[in-house]
Amino acid sequence: MPGRKHIFLLSDATGETAEKMTLAALSQFEREHPRLVRVANVRNKSQIYQALDDALQQRGLVVYTIVNRELVRLVRDECDALGLPAIDLLSPLLSRLAAYFGRSPDQTPGLLHGVDEDYFRRIEAMEFTVKHDDGQEVRHLDQADIVLVGVSRTSKTPLSIYLSHRGWKVANVPLVPGVDPPSELLQVDPGKVAGLVIDPQRLVEIRAARMRNLGQDPKLAYADYDRVEEEIRFSRALFRRQPWIQVDVTGKAVEETANEVLVKLGLK
Repeated sequence: MPGRKHIFLLSDATGETAEKMTLAALSQFEREHPRLVRVANVRNKSQIYQALDDALQQRGLVVYTIVNRELVRLVRDECDALGLPAIDLLSPLLSRLAAYFGRSPDQTPGLLHGVDEDYFRRIEAMEFTVKHDDGQEVRHLDQADIVLVGVSRTSKTPLSIYLSHRGWKVANVPLVPGVDPPSELLQVDPGKVAGLVIDPQRLVEIRAARMRNLGQDPKLAYADYDRVEEEIRFSRALFRRQPWIQVDVTGKAVEETANEVLVKLGLK
């Protein structure tokens, strides 16, 4: 594009922070479409000299997020000497925070990106888990970090959500009496799968309470002890045959069950 302006984003980490903030500001300049040039992992003087030489050729604007004071000073001085417009997004905030806390910043590159990475990893895990709850989507079970399997009311969904909040992509698949498990489930790496079991009497109580809450007769087959016992027996046999680890959820808090799943799968 003839005459297109360039904005050079210099960062000692990934440059995502500089890019997001710049894009936010550019939203106020809808007619402008500058090219953003991200220069990441800037950790030494030679990288800065090269980046500023490129910026000079394009008469670009320099935006930088660098925590090392020596490198910040170098970028500022070089931009002044070259006549390049530049904006330091991080130093003013760090200075204010240092004055407020009464101590100097750590000057460790990439800390903010580390937080961002963890945040986005958890968001991705939660989105995956919601899409793969209760056997809704079985085509991508192999992409899950953990696959939970069990009969109805064995805490599959709350356990899945809890684990996803900690960054694990979780899918859960219900076992239904008289219905073969999906073939995709049987093709998943057994080391990813956890079979959930529960004391039959406790499961009867949970199901009966569920049916009462729905205004249904708690004496129907769904909460019949003999049927429930057969379901549990069937699930245990399937778990042994695959073979999948088994985790008994009887009387356990979600946090306790989650920890056991992670330990038994070797993820903790």
